[in-house]
Amino acid sequence: MEGLILAAGLGTRLRPLTNDRPKALVEIGGRTLLEINMQRMSDAGIRRCVVNVHHFGDMFIDYINSHQWPCEVLISDERKMLLDTGGALRHATHLFSGKEPILVHNVDIISDIDFHALCRHHLANDNLVTLCASHRSTKRMLLFDEDGRLVGRVGEVDDAGLIPLAFSGVSMISPALFNLLPPDDHPYPVIDTYLELSKHHPIRYFMHSPDRWFDVGTPEKLAAASLICGR
Repeated sequence: MEGLILAAGLGTRLRPLTNDRPKALVEIGGRTLLEINMQRMSDAGIRRCVVNVHHFGDMFIDYINSHQWPCEVLISDERKMLLDTGGALRHATHLFSGKEPILVHNVDIISDIDFHALCRHHLANDNLVTLCASHRSTKRMLLFDEDGRLVGRVGEVDDAGLIPLAFSGVSMISPALFNLLPPDDHPYPVIDTYLELSKHHPIRYFMHSPDRWFDVGTPEKLAAASLICGR
């Protein structure tokens, strides 16, 4: 496996904590979100991890370059333009080997998702993309068929017989995805692209428990995340 940590966002939900730093450098228990997720990915055997940067980009790059990391860290530079999740994937293409599946992880997600099990599921099903998902309440529910394949969004297609699940901000992608993405000359959300690609390519879910999963995108949720980060 290789890794990509999506960390370039403006972190508007985390204000005022992100008024003077990128959200990846917000701390929980004395460790930054970047440190926490980088260690988790390294523990899972990832030896190359790409991090995209934009908000307080110079500060972020200085931080990355001044620290020792448990794996090779490469920077995907979006300081000129924030590319959203889809553009970020396309922009980082050249930094990967093209030979291994890639774990894509939002920096503001903290969980105990089993990355090894995710990779096994991804490879066993020959998926183009595998989306970690769970039964949670969200405004952006995705729909999957009985074979686990992505087919649409709640409210946009007939949901009879389909499984509504919430995407968890963690996924596994195959290198073949890069050739199917739109150009990176504009920002675009990757989920919209996945919904289009799912008509012709296998994009499935990987179920995990929501009990030890945290979106720490607001200051109020940081304290709850310490249940995992304090281990």
